[in-house]
Amino acid sequence: MDMDDSKKISNMNMIDMQKKFACLFLKRAMDIVGSIFAIIFFFPLLLLIMVAVKLDNPQANIFYGHERVGRDGVMFKCWKFRTMVPNAKELVEQFTEEQKKEYEENFKLKDDPRITKLGSFLRTTSMDELPQFYNILRGDMSLVGPRPIVPAELERYGRYKAVYLCVRPGLTGMWQVKGRSDTTYEQRISMDVEYVRNMSIYLDLVLIIQTVVKVIKKEGAY
Repeated sequence: MDMDDSKKISNMNMIDMQKKFACLFLKRAMDIVGSIFAIIFFFPLLLLIMVAVKLDNPQANIFYGHERVGRDGVMFKCWKFRTMVPNAKELVEQFTEEQKKEYEENFKLKDDPRITKLGSFLRTTSMDELPQFYNILRGDMSLVGPRPIVPAELERYGRYKAVYLCVRPGLTGMWQVKGRSDTTYEQRISMDVEYVRNMSIYLDLVLIIQTVVKVIKKEGAY
């Protein structure tokens, strides 16, 4: 390889880095503008849900914050509207063997006895995740990205850990529009990796539009 070839490769790498930086900058700008707009647009609905959740169980908290793994491994509280009974953790011990196996495999249940009737409605309509626009505004999350996961799930990523940790987790992403809860865990990981490797503003916009369609159709949510 001569000096000219080395220079060309160096220039190409520099261009790739500049494109990546520009993409991340625009992505964060879109997150800030998008989350502010969403909070203002959904504010009446947010208030209505807050009242409904409180009336459903006056003694329980309106919001539920669960520790998730963010970019560079930084932990953050991922906020949702409460959809489960207050003693949800204790009820895990009462799961059947089949339920325990499903929970350990997917970190959720398709027919979870801990979910309230209101909570079931919020989940199937994805309205339980509206508080995550606050996470996006704070910089914990992005509008589009890999699914926010708990520390135990990170081990399932194996050699793809670094891929997950290099970006902010998203409110939506490939997993949400390509099967969501109807996919296997390995498929979810594959989709997260595919997104990070092909990340672009155009892809984000496409996934956001597809997400809106999925939410309206209530596909794959539970």
